[in-house]
Amino acid sequence: MQLSLENVSRKHGAEDHIHPLTMQLAPGAINVLLGTTRAGKTTLMRLMAGLDHPSAGRVVVDGRDMTGVPVRQRDLAMVYQQFINYPSFTVYENIASPLRIKGVPDDEIRRRVGDMAERLHITPYLQRTPSELSGGQQQRTALARALIKDAGLLLLDEPLVNLDYKLREELRRELTDLFSEGRTTVVYATTEPLEALQLGGQLSVLHEGRLLQHGPTLDVFNAPASVQVARTFSDPPVNLMPATVEAAGQARVDDGLALPLGPAQLRAVGGERELVLGLRAHSLRLQPEPGDVPVAAVVDLAEISGSETYIHVHRGPLSIVAQLPGVHVQELGAPCVLYCQPDALLLFATDGRLLHAPARS
Repeated sequence: MQLSLENVSRKHGAEDHIHPLTMQLAPGAINVLLGTTRAGKTTLMRLMAGLDHPSAGRVVVDGRDMTGVPVRQRDLAMVYQQFINYPSFTVYENIASPLRIKGVPDDEIRRRVGDMAERLHITPYLQRTPSELSGGQQQRTALARALIKDAGLLLLDEPLVNLDYKLREELRRELTDLFSEGRTTVVYATTEPLEALQLGGQLSVLHEGRLLQHGPTLDVFNAPASVQVARTFSDPPVNLMPATVEAAGQARVDDGLALPLGPAQLRAVGGERELVLGLRAHSLRLQPEPGDVPVAAVVDLAEISGSETYIHVHRGPLSIVAQLPGVHVQELGAPCVLYCQPDALLLFATDGRLLHAPARS
């Protein structure tokens, strides 16, 4: 399915829930909506589904204006955060229900339900009711019921958010495999930058009802169009440092820290004299490499998370976080030197515009 939103907006009273935006979904691919709570992701999906009408603009499907067409007349399926299953139906009947509504013969229903249950690893539970299932099994049932429709458009509104970490990782991998077949246009809403990266595909970054950036996920991650996009699409948060460009061709953060700018960076900066430097947490390390600049600081927190350590430090009023592979023990309040390559910097104007992003290898 080819779905386009043309200058679509949504108001509720005097409040703008979606500011005018234009977006074209990649057909037969994963389209991720990334944003914090109240960014407008659910509202946008409801407009795509026909559950809500836009205040202005058009929703176009395969070249046809579908604005105002009821949801029951659209070729779509939707899965919400909550596990929405028919409580009195068995898992089998829950999954089969869309096919029964279409009048599909019983033999074909048995074949398709069996195949879908196998793909989502819920075959042993087909004769149970939802109350007898774990949270992960219930969500798999809801997903199976949506997927079995073979709809042209599948809307997933944070479908894994209520599951524990291990289940989320497992289901995300399974869903990515299912979506790779390219038979359905998928829209997947999430608040998690890492999940957006893992899903890949096309990405739309939303903030307070505004579309900030749209494009291939890796392109958006590597070259965020603004400070707000970099903030939204970073976990842990991107380190932001106000700086002044000096005649010597360096960006001075404070009296003890200046980062040299290369020719491409200086060309991009142009006449700007005040900048905001962006440095992702994974670009910092404890051991220097050739060309590194030292950043001396004081340790506030060393947070060990599985196979990584997040070291939070401060340098005067500046707070910085480093994401380091492995386990690193740091004493609170102890001095610490982190190292980074100046060419890893994102350069933003003071109004938030991206001026320069590191070259992709």
